[in-house]
Amino acid sequence: MKAAVLTASDRVSRGRAEDTSGDLLAKLLAADGYTVERRVVADEAAQIAAAIEELAAAADVVLTTGGTGLGPRDVTPEATRTVLQREAPGIAEALRADSRARTPHGLLSRGVAGVVSGALVVNLPGSPGGCRDGYAILSPALAHAVALLADEPTRHVQT
Repeated sequence: MKAAVLTASDRVSRGRAEDTSGDLLAKLLAADGYTVERRVVADEAAQIAAAIEELAAAADVVLTTGGTGLGPRDVTPEATRTVLQREAPGIAEALRADSRARTPHGLLSRGVAGVVSGALVVNLPGSPGGCRDGYAILSPALAHAVALLADEPTRHVQT
């Protein structure tokens, strides 16, 4: 399976900060058997949207990190919505519910999730902890989501 990690960050794109969240997501995905492509863009809606479309055309999953807060340059959810063909609100709701249980700052997350070109796209926070926790919530359903999007037979596993 193919995955992509898109980091939206002015500082990382300019080489002024390390991409610790992107690095973490790539390691988590690789540990789950995904081949991972990486991309970094500035906090510019047009760049984010274009990168999501390009990555989704070649991947099963696109995880974004960064730009989901309330800062004036945090535009990842808006950019993502411009290219989503179908939303998956349950994913974003579950990520926010888990985040709120961990920190009051979880209330500030505005990430969205959905489908672009048959790939699942999920916005995650820009912090390594937020990415780690978000991936832990997402990962149990990820392979099933990928199979559904590929129109492959699936088996429901009761939990």
